[in-house]
Amino acid sequence: MKGTTRRVLPIGVVAMATVALTIALLASSAFAVSPHFNFANVTNVTSNSITVSFKESGLGNSLNSVNISVTGTAECINPGSHHPKAANKTSVSASGTFNVSNGQATGSLTAFANLSPPCSPPMTIAWTDLVVTDTTFNDSTSIPGTFFPSTT
Repeated sequence: MKGTTRRVLPIGVVAMATVALTIALLASSAFAVSPHFNFANVTNVTSNSITVSFKESGLGNSLNSVNISVTGTAECINPGSHHPKAANKTSVSASGTFNVSNGQATGSLTAFANLSPPCSPPMTIAWTDLVVTDTTFNDSTSIPGTFFPSTT
């Protein structure tokens, strides 16, 4: 029986291949995209508008911008906290394009309500069902609660 010979790779080649593989794996996880909202808050409410501010992270570094929208419901509420007419209710929305820097986008959007018939005193507008959505990544977050204009 003839003898068999085995070829053995030099240890330096194996070590270099291991280092290259490790760097490739670390680099791919560093560029991973995992969009999520850090916050989305109501920052201002008037008699016909609502402003929402947000910060979204995990966007990676390959995009220059993302498209963000806010949707919700505006309705007239009487002093007894009731909604007297179905006609005094409308869906609202606003959207914009926001720059991505270091994998994050920050900004604010203002939605306006044009109710018909108008919401006049003593009735006031109530904002509900607010959702902020990144339409680029289909990531969204809800803002719970009902929001009214300040009385001061």
